[in-house]
Amino acid sequence: MSLNDSLADTNKKAKEVSEKFFHSTYDYYKLKIFQQLTASFGIVFKTIIIGSMLIIGLTFIAIAAAFLIGKALGNYTQGFLIVGGVFLFLSLLAFILRKHMSNFIVRTLSKKFFN
Repeated sequence: MSLNDSLADTNKKAKEVSEKFFHSTYDYYKLKIFQQLTASFGIVFKTIIIGSMLIIGLTFIAIAAAFLIGKALGNYTQGFLIVGGVFLFLSLLAFILRKHMSNFIVRTLSKKFFN
């Protein structure tokens, strides 16, 4: 066997190995992207469903609390103003803590995403 034949044979084997590696790596990343997309969509879907149910429940609780406070005070308007003030206070608190909430969300999602 000549040197040229030996080099051609080695070249052919290296090409086959590299093509096999490329295809297996491509398939791996395709599956990894699919896994990450389904996990992300699952999180978004669950968040939307749970969040909408939570908002509906909190709305009814807030209305009931406003009527209860209004009845106790003898003026329903005051009850609704107090409940509205509580929600404004909670909104202000959330606004002040928004950076901490963002950091918490990023840390939580990054653990799930990069696992």
